Amino acid sequence: MIEITDIKQKIIEKANSIGFDSIGFAPVSIPDRNKKRLHEFLDEKSYGTMEWMAGRIEHRESPEGLWPEVKSVIVLGLNYGPSLDPMIKNLFHERANISVYAQNKDYHDLVKKRLKQLARWIVEQNFTTQSDTDVKVFVDTAPVLEKAIAAQSTLGWQGKHTNIVSRDYGSWLFLGEIFTTLELPADEPEKDHCGSCKDCQIVCPTDAFPAPYKLDAKRCISYLTIEHQGMIDEEFRKPMGNRIYGCDDCLAACPWNKFASRSKEADFWPRPELKGPRLIDFLDMDDASFRQFFTASPVKRIGRERFLRNVLIALGNSGNPTFTSKIENLLEDPSPTIRGSAVWALKCLYSQTEFAKFRASYI
Repeated sequence: MIEITDIKQKIIEKANSIGFDSIGFAPVSIPDRNKKRLHEFLDEKSYGTMEWMAGRIEHRESPEGLWPEVKSVIVLGLNYGPSLDPMIKNLFHERANISVYAQNKDYHDLVKKRLKQLARWIVEQNFTTQSDTDVKVFVDTAPVLEKAIAAQSTLGWQGKHTNIVSRDYGSWLFLGEIFTTLELPADEPEKDHCGSCKDCQIVCPTDAFPAPYKLDAKRCISYLTIEHQGMIDEEFRKPMGNRIYGCDDCLAACPWNKFASRSKEADFWPRPELKGPRLIDFLDMDDASFRQFFTASPVKRIGRERFLRNVLIALGNSGNPTFTSKIENLLEDPSPTIRGSAVWALKCLYSQTEFAKFRASYI
């Protein structure tokens, strides 16, 4: 029978050959501090309109709660590090700023495909003769506290921005997990190396971190541009700047990114047309052209209404009054959210006198 240490090494070697950049082994329990943070997050309704987060608590609290038969969790990481500092995009006010992870194909597909490949290989190896090995794979697709699990392995630690930080890849890791009935000893967890640093907290445009390691999603630009439906509260519109899908500021500000490197996955490299597209060019999109343009992209999930809402807010922040004529075309859009966002953008770009005249003529 193969020694446990040899089994772990074989799994590591296979994971690397498949294309994973980082691999760790975690226990099937969740630390009490993470359970406490989860309950505080839910009690304070920091999840905004993501009501689904308040359900299936017993599953979120531990891998065993989700699948009682699980004995070990194999945590995998894929580097999606950008070639340039994403913060640079904040300076180009007339260009769309799309989060690093969403500038090409949806990462769920690639990560899940490789997870299934590795899981299938593990089952085929028949490492133990005592019973058949069973597996389940997850990529942000089930009530799993992925970051809390990963932080109990060698992958990294959960930083003050609540995301995983890696010594090798900074804040740029996609996570995936294989739950298995194979009993594998857990790693010695990576220590928290955030120290006294508060860069990720300070840089947040909307003050979404009430305290270190604590996120108020209702104030997070990623939540507002992706998950939030309807109009976005006015206090957040100016801080959104040109960010139309997600926000990378807290990740990009992490000093550990000095050890990060560009992803080797071509699927994670930005499509040329999404590196810095002109905001104004998106206003011509109907539902069909939106879906076609963002085929296989995570952006497609939010739909045309939320997407154009975000674009209109960014145009309002652009400071360019020459955009007003194209924005006015959306005042007749069937969506009240798009119409309302168009009015706000015009209010930002017109002078007070011009907007008063426009409003009088429009009403």
